[in-house]
Amino acid sequence: MVDDLSVEAYMPRVADSLLVEKLSYAGAVEIRGPKWCGKTETALRHAESAVMMQDPDERANNLMVAESKPSLLLRGEKPLLIDEWQEAPQLWDAVRFAVDRERMPGQYILTGSATPYAKPRHSGTGRFSFLDMYPMSSAEAGDSTAEVSLGALFERPGEIEGVSRSDVEAVSHLICRGGWPGAVTARNGEASLEMAHDYVMAIAEEDISRVDGVSRSAQYARIVMQEYARCTSTQAAHLAMRKNLKARNTELSRDTVDAYIAALRRLYVIRDLPAWEPSLHAKARVAKTPTRHFVDPSLAAAALGASPRSLLRDLSLCGMLFESLCVRDLRVYAQAHKGEVFHYRDESGLEADAVVALRDGRYALFEVKMGARFVDEGARNLIKLSEKIDRSVMGEPAFCAVLTPGGYALKRPDGVYVVPITCLAP
Repeated sequence: MVDDLSVEAYMPRVADSLLVEKLSYAGAVEIRGPKWCGKTETALRHAESAVMMQDPDERANNLMVAESKPSLLLRGEKPLLIDEWQEAPQLWDAVRFAVDRERMPGQYILTGSATPYAKPRHSGTGRFSFLDMYPMSSAEAGDSTAEVSLGALFERPGEIEGVSRSDVEAVSHLICRGGWPGAVTARNGEASLEMAHDYVMAIAEEDISRVDGVSRSAQYARIVMQEYARCTSTQAAHLAMRKNLKARNTELSRDTVDAYIAALRRLYVIRDLPAWEPSLHAKARVAKTPTRHFVDPSLAAAALGASPRSLLRDLSLCGMLFESLCVRDLRVYAQAHKGEVFHYRDESGLEADAVVALRDGRYALFEVKMGARFVDEGARNLIKLSEKIDRSVMGEPAFCAVLTPGGYALKRPDGVYVVPITCLAP
């Protein structure tokens, strides 16, 4: 157990305020997300004591206690953090029982970098609240001027101002570096680009097998991640991925591909974007296949062996990964307003790369474009889609916006916003 906690050089996260809110009413809060995204650092900011399940000096003892008498690990000043609780899944039920007995909010914080393969006996309904955490957004990492607020656009849509000096070259670096706190704070720019590659290697060689105790091939893991990366920001079906692998002389069975993808999901490495199904004026077949995304675009870039320089030579791939970066940021910002992010595409090809939907029914439509010459096209698509939506049921969109790498933030004469992702903030 760790006491007298202190955290130095901490960069505030959107998750901080969300965690405080959840601790005010829930007996326990689980923070879920991929390794290295900052879950532990954020939790330590709000904990009074901690049990670190992966501490090599204490791991064996902690696992033994968790097996014989887990309540002993729950002693300490509250809120008590149990870091990487999935190492001993029985702790979930111990915390649930303690919450029932203590009947006080804000008692426990649990962090997990993987869904445990041994499921707890109880779901935690009514005792636990859940907080999904992502790698750092552009605003959290200091890569955005933060002149345009997503919340303000929902609350007070009007004229906006902002300017970002970011361009495609700068964005290609942000894609490959990712939002990993260690990479964001690295003093050496070249070293910051290596972290995503190290992450992918660790997944393939260690984590893909440790997540559920099933031995898996590092080579197959790399192949599956590489193919998934090629499908970033598309609605490719698993069948199409298997066909692509076969075309590249790599034949993996359906069960094998599905098993590797499932393991990557359990590691929170893959975070697909679900489809939005609005009520429309006219009947149209809406695609229900999710858009494929890694939790951070740097993982897709690393899986493909890409670098900022190589992305500049392949602007099609750069555009797909830039869309994934925008989705990551929107997911973080939407959380601050009790919102979720979806995508939309119908049989006519009409689409919105992202839809931010709030719990109160308000929603906003987004297109992602790499260059100013594509903004007009994106704005037309958004207007066309907004007119297709049945506003008597859905209401009109709070706003429509085209996200770009940099330039000026402004409101067009047609009412569509142009917002550099490097100007946006919660």
